[in-house]
Amino acid sequence: MQKDQGSSAPSTPTNGRVRHRRRSNEFPVEMSRTNGNHLLANDHNKYRSMWIRACSSLWMLGGFLLILYLGHLYIWAMVVIIQIFMARELFNLLRKAHEDKRLPGFRILNWHFYFTAMLFVYGRIFSHGLVNTVTSDKFFYRLVSRLIKYQMVICYFLYIAGFMWFILTLKKKMYKYQFGQFAWTHMILIVVFTQSAFTVANIFEGIFWFLLPASLIAVNDVAAYFFGFFFGKTPLIKLSPKKTWEGFIGASVATMISAFVLANVFGHFQWLTCPRKDLSTGWLHCDPDPLFKPEYYPLPVWISQRLSWKEIAILPVQWHALWLGLFASIIAPFGGFFASGFKRAFKIKDFGDSIPGHGGFTDRMDCQMVMAVFAYIYHQSFVVPQDYTVEMIINEILSSLTLEEQQILYTKLGQILQERMLGLY
Repeated sequence: MQKDQGSSAPSTPTNGRVRHRRRSNEFPVEMSRTNGNHLLANDHNKYRSMWIRACSSLWMLGGFLLILYLGHLYIWAMVVIIQIFMARELFNLLRKAHEDKRLPGFRILNWHFYFTAMLFVYGRIFSHGLVNTVTSDKFFYRLVSRLIKYQMVICYFLYIAGFMWFILTLKKKMYKYQFGQFAWTHMILIVVFTQSAFTVANIFEGIFWFLLPASLIAVNDVAAYFFGFFFGKTPLIKLSPKKTWEGFIGASVATMISAFVLANVFGHFQWLTCPRKDLSTGWLHCDPDPLFKPEYYPLPVWISQRLSWKEIAILPVQWHALWLGLFASIIAPFGGFFASGFKRAFKIKDFGDSIPGHGGFTDRMDCQMVMAVFAYIYHQSFVVPQDYTVEMIINEILSSLTLEEQQILYTKLGQILQERMLGLY
């Protein structure tokens, strides 16, 4: 709104530049004025950014499908690589080059804590599978059994070594920066490894339980982008000015439909549904879980007459998939909102620039972290049978006892069975 030139309002200084700083949680003025138009209407480069984003997405999709084909260990390796990139982006977020120059070796200390945490988390997850993989070789079996037995002690003293290293490197006038970095490093370890531990556990329960949740997040993200791009008018949340209610609702519907359909598609492949009990890379064969055996439901007469179908086959896991889809469309996006608020707090656009058109790996994994934890908790609470089965007991025995102890147990069980059989006669 222009002022009248004859106004007697006090003049502003001409020798300085007055800057009006907009708070980070407010909408830009342009967006507040286009209340009835598309939120991206004034963005002249939107089609170019959309093309870059689409091309990089296709490259990522192709690489992701190749890794899925290679199997569980390669998927785990992919998760580790993504973790390293995420940790690097987050470590660099609070870095100050001037202070780092005065603290040589301080970055190495952060990575020392990181790889110690990696050894602890993955050592606990892979201990059972590693024992099952090397049972044919006595030397490696004993070596692996020893490492697993003392893995917690090894990790503890590695951490203590890093802790002592940190204390010995404290410098005057640098205490606040060093302790801030120490706390920031531990927060990163908690966030990154909490997510990754659940993700890896899902992979070895069956690639299905990793692939479906990850796919639903991707579908929701893409659908929200396109619905918001073409139909978005109503702002959803101030933390993300480009997010709209139209995009949120359209993505929710698309995600629920995709969850039901994708669960049926993925559920027909043994490579995706069979759990991996060891760390080998061979092909998997297993009896399909009842969740992946189709159940047939009769169709109404008026539908069967028109389509000549009398019944429809639905996998029981598809009903579980709807709950995953509901979470992915309503709750998981709040992981993205949290990341948006976090970036605004530090006045950055993206966590990194590793992926053209998408930002950094942390920008892509914000919702995945929330989803991976929920998928694991849901699987353990509502999918895994709560009663102990013979297979579960045998797996526990094989993972907890040495080869000699297993032989003793086998002999004892044989004696008990012989005595009971003689007692029957």
